[in-house]
Amino acid sequence: MAQIIRFSEIRAARQRGARQARDRESLERAVALLKQSLATAAGLLNEAAGAEQAELLARVERLAAMVRYGLRMLGEVGEDGERSPVPAPPQ
Repeated sequence: MAQIIRFSEIRAARQRGARQARDRESLERAVALLKQSLATAAGLLNEAAGAEQAELLARVERLAAMVRYGLRMLGEVGEDGERSPVPAPPQ
């Protein structure tokens, strides 16, 4: 009976690990997309007229905040904005 329970615990741990890996990959893709959007908005900011600059600047600030949040969730940046050592992905 103990072996069956242990097997069930091992299987559950593997499933959690696989789910965490998928979540991390999704978050990494989302952060990459946010960075790309941030670069695009920053590029448009240079070429924009006065009224458009205010809107684009607000967009740049929001995107930068989302990128920082995503990096914190990934463990790549600490609360103080400094880069943290990247933890090894769960196996």
